[in-house]
Amino acid sequence: MLTCEICGEGIMLEEDMKTHLLLRHLENDMHCPLCSLSGVSYDELSFHISSAHPENQHRAQVPAHSTSSLGCSTGTITGVTDCDKPQTSQSCLTGDSCGAAGEAISYGASSVTTDSVQPEQNHGLMFASDRRDLTHVETIPITSTTLSSNTKQECARNCSEDAGGSKSEHNKAKQKRLSSPGKEKLFSCPMCALVCSSCFILQEHVELHLQEQHSAEGSALEVFSSAMTSPSASSLSGEKRFQCPLCSVICSNSFSLQEHVELHLDPGAGSPGSDLKLARKLQQEEEQRRREDEAQKEREEFKKLQRQFGLDGSGGYRRQMERTMERDVARGLMAPTEFHCKRAEMMESLASGVDDGRTRTQGLVRALYEYYQTECRDCVHVWLSADTDHFCSSAGDKGWGCGYRNFQMLLSSLHRIDTYAPFLQEKAVPSIPRVQSMIEEAWKGGLDPQGASHFNQRLQGTRAWIGATEIYALLTSLGISARIIDFHQPTGPGDTHPQLFDWMKQYFCQSSRSSRLPPRLIQTSLPPLYLQHQGHSRTVVGLEQKKNGSLCLLLLDPGSSSSDTRKLLSRDTASTAIRHIRKFPGSLKHKQYQVVAVQGLLSTEEKQIRIFNSRTLCAERIP
Repeated sequence: MLTCEICGEGIMLEEDMKTHLLLRHLENDMHCPLCSLSGVSYDELSFHISSAHPENQHRAQVPAHSTSSLGCSTGTITGVTDCDKPQTSQSCLTGDSCGAAGEAISYGASSVTTDSVQPEQNHGLMFASDRRDLTHVETIPITSTTLSSNTKQECARNCSEDAGGSKSEHNKAKQKRLSSPGKEKLFSCPMCALVCSSCFILQEHVELHLQEQHSAEGSALEVFSSAMTSPSASSLSGEKRFQCPLCSVICSNSFSLQEHVELHLDPGAGSPGSDLKLARKLQQEEEQRRREDEAQKEREEFKKLQRQFGLDGSGGYRRQMERTMERDVARGLMAPTEFHCKRAEMMESLASGVDDGRTRTQGLVRALYEYYQTECRDCVHVWLSADTDHFCSSAGDKGWGCGYRNFQMLLSSLHRIDTYAPFLQEKAVPSIPRVQSMIEEAWKGGLDPQGASHFNQRLQGTRAWIGATEIYALLTSLGISARIIDFHQPTGPGDTHPQLFDWMKQYFCQSSRSSRLPPRLIQTSLPPLYLQHQGHSRTVVGLEQKKNGSLCLLLLDPGSSSSDTRKLLSRDTASTAIRHIRKFPGSLKHKQYQVVAVQGLLSTEEKQIRIFNSRTLCAERIP
């Protein structure tokens, strides 16, 4: 903190102290006692009194305590400059040594006599272009001198000759203004917004502008930079400046300051490769967002598949059956007592591992055989499998139990075939939870390790879908030889599979390979075929061949209710119900179909070979 030696005011910066001395003391202290002239230096005021008030100069007495660093004197200089040696004060009018002009001003007041006038020590402010004497402090003792009017005129002429050119004109105008009584007036700079209370200060300020314009480009840039970065210059010009909080740069507005500070915070923003870096950064961010979106979408799809295939942990057959019965009770469709009775029966069936038979329909193949004996005379040949029971979906497996129900149909047929029945450990058709347990046991025995890994070695308590590979593993574990035939693409017009129908005709015709013409209706001892496609599976129990050579499959669908299936048992409704089980090539247009066919029994050695080969299951691909 700096303190003004004149008024005692505290100033923070040295530049602000210089401005304070100039505006508060140097410009305001010096004024003419005979008129309103003010804001001039001591020497200029003396010259003014001798020129404008010659008749009253004996009454005018200039205060001896005031001195100005704006004027120049040839008197003895007792002050010490920055170089610690006597030095002549620098002129504010021209920026050079004042010479004769200083003498003219110093000796102008010829009739004013002052005895040993010793002015107080003041801080001088130099408006020089290089600003090297801003901190110059000097004390100028003015000795008692009496000058004649001739000496005053001679000094004025020397000043005019030395100044020359435009400077001489400025001095003449200045002397003319000094020789006339001044009026209190404000003077505005024509080149900036500065307002001065004295014409002399304004003249010196304008000359500073002119010197800066005519100086060399490098010097001008240096002067401009130093002037703009100094707080005193900005305060003198009246413009608001914004200083960078990270360095000493002064900006003219807030927007420039913001851009400048951003360069501090991001040093690479102004480099030639900043656009490329920004583009790469944006590309990386975009790729990162894309990967995150893909990962999120993949997680959602995986959860959707888990729910679809019953692997979301929402419970299996038992839990679904209980929730269904609870909803029926809440809707008033089932009495609480009936709920508890059915729940007890379900728990008993699950404990025994045998299907309760509520969804089972027997005698269908025999009913079809009787129907074709008397009806459907447009068929040239009809082949039927061994007697098979129909199992439809129940409340406990609706939406996911078709694979299990088709295995129950296949197993019910094997129980009636003498070739397989003695070797089957399961003498009754197992329930769905028991089928799940049997598949898990097959996995533990080494069958289909990839499928086991897919289901995480667990099916019980889930609503997981099963397909052709799980049926193959289950049959192999029971010692039954099976094969998987894969019709991986359509082979006919309109995405049909004529080769699928031809293969099934060959399967059913293998029981009558004699040279004689086969009869029109044949019931074979062959097991039914397990037919799988995307999202669903069915059981093939027969095949029709029309007079025009077209083939038609007879399919039992677990999705059909027991009431609809039982219509095949009645002669009155059989002709209508059989339409629902007939499937022509135009009805099977899925992209891929897989068939599981039973073809005998396995020996112990063959079973071990099948288990070993099941590490990588290979289907027979057609075509």
